[in-house]
Amino acid sequence: MPTSGDLPMIRMGSVQALRATASARVRAVLFVVLALVMPTRATPAQSSPLDSLAARVDSFVARPRLLVLTDIANEPDDQMSLVRLLVYSNRVDIEGLVASTSTWMKRAVRPDVIRTVLDAYAKVQPNLLLHEPGFPTADALRALVTTGQPGYGVAAIGPDKMTPGAELIVRAADREDPRPLWITAWGGANTLAQALLHVRATRTPAELDRFVAKLRVYAISDQDDAGPWIRREFPTLHYIATPSTQDGAQYYFATWTGISGDLFYRNAPGADFTTFTDAWVNANIRRKGPLGEHYPHPCCIHEGDTPSFLGLVDGGLASAMSPTFGGWGGRYVWRRFYGETRPSWTQGGDSYPGQDNSRDAVVAGDGKTYVSDQATIWRWREAFQHDFAARMDWSIKPRGEANHNPVVTVNGSTGFAPITIAAHIGVPIVLEAAGTRDPDGNALRYHWFFYPEAGTGIPGHPVAVRSAAVAATESGAGNIPSAPTGGPPPPRPRVTIEGANTERATVTPRVAGVAHVILAVEDGGSPTLTSYRRIILSIAP
Repeated sequence: MPTSGDLPMIRMGSVQALRATASARVRAVLFVVLALVMPTRATPAQSSPLDSLAARVDSFVARPRLLVLTDIANEPDDQMSLVRLLVYSNRVDIEGLVASTSTWMKRAVRPDVIRTVLDAYAKVQPNLLLHEPGFPTADALRALVTTGQPGYGVAAIGPDKMTPGAELIVRAADREDPRPLWITAWGGANTLAQALLHVRATRTPAELDRFVAKLRVYAISDQDDAGPWIRREFPTLHYIATPSTQDGAQYYFATWTGISGDLFYRNAPGADFTTFTDAWVNANIRRKGPLGEHYPHPCCIHEGDTPSFLGLVDGGLASAMSPTFGGWGGRYVWRRFYGETRPSWTQGGDSYPGQDNSRDAVVAGDGKTYVSDQATIWRWREAFQHDFAARMDWSIKPRGEANHNPVVTVNGSTGFAPITIAAHIGVPIVLEAAGTRDPDGNALRYHWFFYPEAGTGIPGHPVAVRSAAVAATESGAGNIPSAPTGGPPPPRPRVTIEGANTERATVTPRVAGVAHVILAVEDGGSPTLTSYRRIILSIAP
């Protein structure tokens, strides 16, 4: 069984990756804070006893553990997400598929629909194995299908209301395994609430703490009233969500809508909807064999639940290590959302230049820059949609007729784990992708880019030390201080990159702090496929 991987460490001036364990010391280097004068405005201290949890960066895990709570059959999108998940089932260890309720389906659970999709998977699993190892048998997955709370929300939990789904959560979390257990809530969260309630009632506080520390939750908003209850009752639980009412009226704001919500919610200017049009989906997903036949048409948006697990399979972005990293599943910051009793991984933050917030600035296909929470997902859309399409090809085609992802090597290190580099301001670092290869012999295109927002959003761990407020440069009427002409200046780039579109790039640190550089390698196959590598620089003066 795979365990936490090691993080390669490269010292400046070396061209070989040195293996180093992903210890607390190495993970802490991701957030080294060193001197920098950056103009910004002063803000009141907002530290919390829970902020130390926000600073936790998990070890890299090659194959994460995953347990799904799904209100499948309430609308088509859960079934769509399940189809996608199954063609990635060799990249995660699925430990439960739990049929649950939600505000959209309050008194029924539908494990039969999960089993129907698994019947289709059984027909293609042998073909998937022609392309990559590790796809579980349909029977192995069928054994993990069960039911959660049969009623709605916290009214359906209690001391005598354990369900097979809640028991499965407890058994999975109790398993001797160093990897965290990801629980994704595609619907309501009350089955998780029941498991937590049971553990709290039957174990010591220390045992409860150890249980909670194993869990990583990503909920698609609040689809019952259990999510707010869990966050209030178990404040040390790693919980990613956009708190919301249970009626869908606030889904418009949520990061997860960046998966495909452009047309329905009209909330993602700059996003390209091409790979979610009926024409594209029909040609690349629905017409691809037995699983494709079980990919329905949406009533609202495609795959609203998929962001909850996309970050576990994002091809080298390794965003599961921290919600601040950013990847296919979006990017989040640690803050106390209005109305909540505790901070958690969520959206928001100050938009003032240099302050942390959950929005990415992305240059879209029209050449304009767009800034939004949804952009933290749609910026990767072509890559994750092409990746899905290729895997649907794997389900029906021989290996020689399908495309496969590039295998990325950076400075001699191959794999998906991030590389950390100790750097100094003004001292160039050479990053080489020599040895990167394409399994199908396709030509490769390289793109190195600085991801300025990555790693931001952890209280007490800024990516760069900030100075006092910008001094007023002039006075207006009545001697009221005025900001500088043109407004406050943006932060300086922490690194610059030469040779950004070549195999060999030179990165020059310009500002002390932490900087994430991403290498994207795209092949020339059909569909084009992209693999990534994240390089994290800890920059000293």
